Order: sequence, then structure tokens, then C-alpha cells
Amino acid sequence: MSEATVQGVTNVPDYFGCNVFNEETMKNRLPKNVYKSLLKTKQLGTALDTDVAEVIASAMKEWAIEKGATHYTHWFHPMTGVTAEKHDSFISPTSDGKVIMEFSGKELIKGEPDASSFPSGGLRATFEARGYTAWDPTSPAFVKDGSLYIPTAFCSYTGEILDKKTPLLRSMEVLSEQALRVLRLFGNTTATRVTTTVGPEQEYFLVDKKLYDQREDLILTGRTLFGAKAPKGQELEDHYFGNIKTRVSEYMKELDRELWKLGICSKTKHNEVAPAQHEMAPIFTTSNVAADQNALTMEIMKKVALKHGLVCLLHEKPFAGVNGSGKHNNWSMSTNDGQNLLDPGDDPKDNFQFLTFLAAIIKAVDEYSDLLRLSVASAGNDHRLGANEAPPAIISIFLGDELQTIVDALESGKMIAENQDKEFIIGVEALPNFPKDTTDRNRTSPFAFTGNKFEFRALGSADTIACTNYILNTIVAKELKGFADELENSENFAADLNKLLVKTIKEHKRIIFNGNGYDESWIEEAKRRGLPNLVSTVDAVPHFTDEKNIKVFEEFKVLTRTEIVSRTEILLENYSKIINIEALTMIDMTRKEIIPAAFTFSKELADSMVSKKTIGVNFDAEKRVADKVSCLTNQIVEAVDTLSNDLIKSKEITEAEANARFFRDTVFSSMQSLRAVVDELETITSDKVWPFPAYTDLLFRV
Repeated sequence: MSEATVQGVTNVPDYFGCNVFNEETMKNRLPKNVYKSLLKTKQLGTALDTDVAEVIASAMKEWAIEKGATHYTHWFHPMTGVTAEKHDSFISPTSDGKVIMEFSGKELIKGEPDASSFPSGGLRATFEARGYTAWDPTSPAFVKDGSLYIPTAFCSYTGEILDKKTPLLRSMEVLSEQALRVLRLFGNTTATRVTTTVGPEQEYFLVDKKLYDQREDLILTGRTLFGAKAPKGQELEDHYFGNIKTRVSEYMKELDRELWKLGICSKTKHNEVAPAQHEMAPIFTTSNVAADQNALTMEIMKKVALKHGLVCLLHEKPFAGVNGSGKHNNWSMSTNDGQNLLDPGDDPKDNFQFLTFLAAIIKAVDEYSDLLRLSVASAGNDHRLGANEAPPAIISIFLGDELQTIVDALESGKMIAENQDKEFIIGVEALPNFPKDTTDRNRTSPFAFTGNKFEFRALGSADTIACTNYILNTIVAKELKGFADELENSENFAADLNKLLVKTIKEHKRIIFNGNGYDESWIEEAKRRGLPNLVSTVDAVPHFTDEKNIKVFEEFKVLTRTEIVSRTEILLENYSKIINIEALTMIDMTRKEIIPAAFTFSKELADSMVSKKTIGVNFDAEKRVADKVSCLTNQIVEAVDTLSNDLIKSKEITEAEANARFFRDTVFSSMQSLRAVVDELETITSDKVWPFPAYTDLLFRV
């Protein structure tokens, strides 16, 4: 279906996925044997024959050209936090001076982008430029902006992983292998693959493009580095699920259309808690496809916003004083014979298969909570975690009352009393009774069981979901392997399984917390339990290289020791670079805009005082304000000089962790001090003099 045709089609099923080389398209365009071979690769992870790749490449090229594509690109996820792409045309010259459109199986399977300018954490020298991209046939290709996009993995010439997707693909394989071992113990002989699935909810802000363009901080850093609170914030709770403004609604409609054309199942849209904040939630899909689609979603969100005179902000904390944005990672495991392994069934206490997988997850999260914490660590996310708007930095699991009762009974060996309260009685005759969920919801928990999945709520809105999910997959695979190793040679499976589950719960129940994660008492309680409280990125990231963490990744060949060390360096360096850019932006805005504005306002006040003095009118009010402005201006000059000197000192610290700690403890502290004085000055300065739009404009004038 061409773009022109799509515009006139209103029936979503008729154009959904029209720009994706999906299974329906492949079935229609590929020979039956080639289609079956590719389907086998997608479903079972088997290798694809070169001859088959040639046929697929030819069909993919013809399809893409029909869609208006002239180029193709291997699309990948380097360690930059955003996606990367290099475009090559399909054209090939002929002897008569013309061109033909060609695309080979070799070009489909492998690309060779320059690897020297991507972050490598010391894995590659600048002069070692060669890198390879390898097609991921389990994630569908798509057409966008005149190019055929081919999802790929990315590695160096010498084989080191340089991307975030390869570990995810590897982790999916190892989890499937270990989960199948456990399923065989329960007599399941039909499942041949276990797939992890994810549905990432995406929060974001929308601001007017004209206002955005007047703020250097938003342009360069994605967040407001200065800004006094607006008179109204989110305290009335009227924006959450509120009526969607017309301009925003039109944006959301076009966003849905663009996502649907790319096969992304955008399902839910609504206003979020903070003013100008919104959310989009997709239907879940396999983890690697979900990672690709979420990266694509963030890109499309930004592009569509511009068409409506808006800018989409994905920073975790664009505005101080109101909630920031996160990304809820809804994670589960499913078999290819139709089972959701995290579905408790009608009576969870009798579902020992479910309890086995649940126990493995509890053990994994307890033993590797530091890994889960660092998977969401970033300079932006540090503003959210533990701030009563997102889960605390302490990782814990929420199970809910019913599952907690079952876990307690399993541990104690006591029978569970029959639950008489199987339904909530609403008490309104016009509404039917509805079945009681296995758990209530707990928005203060980082890792909450929500019926048939776990919702990891700690991700930042700009984060890729790949890191969190390859860590989650790997640590759960490790515990499933331990269970299978212990039970495969059991002579009394039921008894040994019960013993194993009881032992696991007793040793790891400290990670379960069903209370209010925002309560100050939880910090002390977690400390008593021995749970780590890794408050900031600089506290969390160094644990990547803890020996137990290196061991689990090396055991399952998800990452090598060298690759883990390099990723640790990249994360710490990236943290320092972000704070450095923010500090430089603050200095630039202060010296070029804020201080001159203060001088201008002081002059206006002085002129007013002179005028009043001339005619004998009292000018005490102007003098009081002028004195305050003068005092604050002096403080600002001192604060910006301090911040500038801090940045000079930071250059003397070359070790990555020490440098990151200096930026957190010294540079960021100086930034906060400067902001506090500037924000106070804003509250007493005339709007016509203040050099950039205020929070009231940014948050309420969309």
C-alpha cells in the first residue's frame, strides 16, 4: 500500500503494518520453502542459509522499492543511547551509463559501518575503524523516509560487542534454554521455545516549539536547568487522565497512525500526572522486537511533534517541581505452545509450575538487585528515583496479598484457608461484579507482579529497554539453571521441588516488600534486611564489574569480562559528559542572558527611583526590590564563577569513576546552588525582561 493510499484509508486493519516486511508480506512474496525457512529462524532461532538470504533480499528490495525506497540501512543500537544508521542506495551502474537496482543476500546479512567513532570503553582505538552489523531476522525490516531499515546487531572487527541488542538476543536464547529444562520437569514436551515478552509504557512531555526554541537548556540538554515553579503544578491532580487538549489529541492521532503503519501496536494514550505530560502504551511483543519498536517509537514521537508545532521531551526530568517521565517495562515469559509462564491460573496455590518460575525470579532479583538498579542508571533518571514520583532506588518485589499468603504458607508448610472473597462487590446494581485480580497495584514498587507479568517501573523515559531486559533474562536464566540442575536427577520430584521452593523463599524473602516504597521507614527497613540502596548512577554503575556479576554474564556467554569493563567505563564517562554539558549550558545562559537581564531590570528600577525622586514621590518599594536584585545578582556572579572553576578542576581527574563522583558531589552541587539563586531572581523580575519562557508558559500553553 503506497503512502498516498494510506492517507485515504480510515480502517486501521487495512493499513496496519503496511510499511513492515512482516509475516503476511513474506508469505505473499516468498517461495513457500523460503518462507518456511525464515519462519523457522524467527521461531526457533536457527541459522539462515545463504541461498535463502539471497531470495529474501531480492523480495525485500522489490517490496521496498514499491514503497518508494531508494536506499537501505543496517539499523542498530550502539552504546550512545540512540540508534544509528548508514544509508546506501540500491543503485548499481551498468555499462551503458545507466543504473539498476540491486540488493544481495550478503548486503542483507552483513554491513560494515565505521566503528571508530562509537563509544567502546577502550575496546577499540580510534584508528581501528572496522565494525560489522549483522541482520536480526527475528525483528522485521521496515520502510521509513525512503529507506529500507534492516534491524541488526553491531560488533567490532575483532568480535567485541559494541551494541545493546546483541546481549539481549543472547540472553533470550539462554533463558529459553533453561526455562525449557524446567518445563520438561513438569512434563511439558510440546514447547520448543520460551520467549520473553515486553510491553514498555512510554511517558513524555509536549511543549510549544516556539517556546522551546527560546531555551538553550532545552535545546542542548533536554531539560530546564533554570525555572521557578509555576503558581499551579500538579497538586490538584486534574491533569491525570483528564480531557486531552485538541492540539495534543491531533498529535496523538497522527502518532498512532504512524506507529500503526510501522506495525507498532500503540494501544493506550492518556494525560499523565504532570501538566503537559502524557503516556503511550503498546501491546507486548518479544523482547528484541519491543526494544526495536520502542526506539522507533521515541524517534517517531519527536518527528510527529514537530509537524504540530510541538517538541516531544523524553528527558526523565524536564521540569523541577513536577513529576518526571519513566518507562514501565512489563516483562513476562511465554512458550510457543501457548502458555504464559507467569500466569498463576485460577488457583495459584496449586500451580507449582508457576510457583517455581516465581521463586526463580524472586531469587534472581534478590541476588542481582544491583544489576537491575544499574540497568536504569543515568544522569537524567537520578532526578526521579526515590523522589516520590518513581520507585525508590532500593530494588524490591511486590507480590500482593494473595500471592504473599501463598508464599508464606509454602514457607511454613501450613494449609491455606479457603478464600471466600473471590469477587469485589461494587454495590451498584447497574454494574456487574468483577473477578478479583491476583494482586492490587503498587506504583511505589520498582518490580511489581501485576497478574501475569512483572512491571519494572524504574526505567527512565529516554532509556533503551535492551539493557534492563538482557540483565533480567540472564539472571532469571541463571536461577532456572540452578533449579534444573538440582531437580533433573531427583527420585522424588514433588518432595524435592517443595523443599527447593521453601528453601528459596526462606533465603530470599527479604526482597519482597508489599508496603509503601515512598515511606521513609522503608529505607531503614531495607537497611535492616541488607538490601542495597544505590542512590545515584555513580553508586550503582561500578557494581557492573563485581565478580559475581561478571561471572553470571560469562557463564551464559552474554558478555565477556572485557565487554563489561568497557560498558562500565562508557556509563560513567557518559554520566560525567552529561553533567559537564549541563554545567557549561548553565554558565552560558547565566553570563549571556540572565546577568544582562538582571542589569536591565536594575536599570529600570533605578530609572524609576530617579523619576520619583525628581517629583518628590516615595520610592522605597523600588529600592527594596533593587537591593534584592543587586544582592541576588552578586550571588549569581559568585556562583557561576564557582561552577566554572569546578569544571576546570574536573579536567584534572582522568579516572572514570573518580571523575563521575567529582561531577556528582561537586559540580552538580554547584549547579544546584546557582539554580537556586537564579530561580529566586526570576520570581521578582519583570516578565518582559526575563530572557526565556517561564514554567507557566511551557507547561500550560500547549
